[in-house]
Amino acid sequence: MEYTPDSASPHERTRDRRARILEIIEETEFVSVRDLAESFGLTEMSIRRDLTAMELDGEIARVRGGATRPRVAQASKLYAKGAQRNVARKQRIAKATIELIPVDSVVFFYSGSTVARVASSLGESQRISLTIVTNSLPIINEVSSWDDPHLVAIGGTYLAPYMAFVGPQALASIAPLNADVAIIGCDGLSAERGLTTPHQLVASIGTNMVSRAQRKIVVADSSKVGRTGFTPIAALSDVDVLVTDDEVDSRHVAELKDLGIEVIVT
Repeated sequence: MEYTPDSASPHERTRDRRARILEIIEETEFVSVRDLAESFGLTEMSIRRDLTAMELDGEIARVRGGATRPRVAQASKLYAKGAQRNVARKQRIAKATIELIPVDSVVFFYSGSTVARVASSLGESQRISLTIVTNSLPIINEVSSWDDPHLVAIGGTYLAPYMAFVGPQALASIAPLNADVAIIGCDGLSAERGLTTPHQLVASIGTNMVSRAQRKIVVADSSKVGRTGFTPIAALSDVDVLVTDDEVDSRHVAELKDLGIEVIVT
């Protein structure tokens, strides 16, 4: 594949560059961030953004210093499908959310593709100063690729469709920890039912993170606001901030603000 000429749009250049990255990985099995940056004439940070987006889409696996072929179990393709929905909205939500995270904080990162995008959007200064605590395999992979990361990985039983660690061991790991901020995703958020998700074991991790964090920030695209899922994560009284997108129903926003929640619409 020839690289896209300069006359192409940014979207076309990004699309074709990522296609070429996939070809290189198929040929060599591993490619380094440094080699890709030199090959495409881009910064290493730009290449890392490409690789993070490609991993969230299930196309590659991030490893320290570069990327390789995906090692995702078949069931984890469910996660990849979720990651591909409402991508532009999730990117806007992530960019707004990183502005809410103070430097030198301990931050719980729950599982889910929107939460993972927040982690991958963190700036260099935040990456140096933050301590990341997470049960999410995509976030563990992302943070472990940083230079000198401060990462606490929560282990336990691996739940492939959610690409997350759950169960008694994971809960026991969270129990003695405290965080300044928790970044929490959900499958549904409503004034009546609070935060919800389809799986009870996944929900219990979120419940414990919320209980151990001082400030709770929920990241959810508009398709989830006003919706009720299977099992509760937390009540809305536990939520400080919701970051969502501009397609959210204004009636739901008004309800949440009446409950004392700060709503940030991107």
